[in-house]
Amino acid sequence: MNYILFDDDARASLLPFTFTRPVAEIRIGILTIREKWEKYLDKKTSTLTEDYLSKKFPLKIGLQNTFINASFLPTVNLLESIENLGEYSALFKDEVLIAYKASEPMLSKQWEGLNKKYYKDSLLRIVNTWDIFSKNGIALQEDYDLLTKGRKSAPISGTNHLINAENIFLEEGAKVEYSILNATHGPIYLGKDSEILEGNLIRGGFALCEKAVVKMGAKIYGPTTVGPYGKVCGEINNSVIFGYSSKGHDGYLGNAVLGEWCNIGADSNNSNLKNNYSQVKLWSYPQERFVQTGLQFCGLMMGDHSKTAINTMFNTGTVIGVNSNISVPGFPRNFIPSFSWGGASGFTTYLPKKAFEAAKVMMARRGVEFDEVEADILTHVFELTKKYRNF
Repeated sequence: MNYILFDDDARASLLPFTFTRPVAEIRIGILTIREKWEKYLDKKTSTLTEDYLSKKFPLKIGLQNTFINASFLPTVNLLESIENLGEYSALFKDEVLIAYKASEPMLSKQWEGLNKKYYKDSLLRIVNTWDIFSKNGIALQEDYDLLTKGRKSAPISGTNHLINAENIFLEEGAKVEYSILNATHGPIYLGKDSEILEGNLIRGGFALCEKAVVKMGAKIYGPTTVGPYGKVCGEINNSVIFGYSSKGHDGYLGNAVLGEWCNIGADSNNSNLKNNYSQVKLWSYPQERFVQTGLQFCGLMMGDHSKTAINTMFNTGTVIGVNSNISVPGFPRNFIPSFSWGGASGFTTYLPKKAFEAAKVMMARRGVEFDEVEADILTHVFELTKKYRNF
């Protein structure tokens, strides 16, 4: 059986993160959604996504195909229900399609011809940007259980103070010294060759993925995830940081999501609570206006390759697109389009040529090439987002 993870309508609500990746590549918990499904399936998957993303994330069609909605996170029972589907049958959760079996991808109008089944148990689904941090605790615990089941942690140095040590797991090569790790309220997971330097205060749930680093003197509250090759310091609360991004200095990041290749300047801060304690509104790309999140705490959503100068400040519920560069002084607007350069005093267009020069240097420092495929994706995003840059 060939397995394909497809984007659904949730993709638009997950912008700016899905400007540069399919829904399957979103990280929540410890793993990306694709990595979760591949662990459960014990097989590789391919992707049905936007044409401009398909060169990097290609679709592979087999003789027999199972198409799975990537906005749903896997469970054992869900996988069993999908596997039990017959050819040209579909599984729904209420009116939302979870999966179907067919020889080719099908349009929504074709679903009516499928043999429909309905899934009754509760499921975790990622529909909005704020779901990534607000549901991170559940996903982190599920990933922790999946990855550590039947395994023994690598040794933990005796220089540390551990609380609920049985809920702390280090992969091979992970290091931590002279820090306090409290896993009372959630697990703590250190990926392969990751490192927590001296003098850190970590409260789970917390995931530090492969080769990521916590610099000295950080205060981290869970549930928080730092993706592969990430680097963090300062105060962080309930945030998800995708791979290769850095918040390497003092400053506050809370109830936030950072894409890949982001950099937060020293002493930058985001607000995650309004002064009147009301629920936070966030920019919606599908509706092209600010919409209610239903959350009292909601901070910063930052797309790939975006960066801030030192001492940058963000209002509660700020959305930043892809490849933007924000400077001080003052609070910039709550919605900053992709390829913007500036701050509270105004913005200009950050032209792709200049943006790509910076990306090449930043990525080369981590041993990753900025190639033509990446350039084509970002060029497409630049064109897609022109209408928002009304400077």
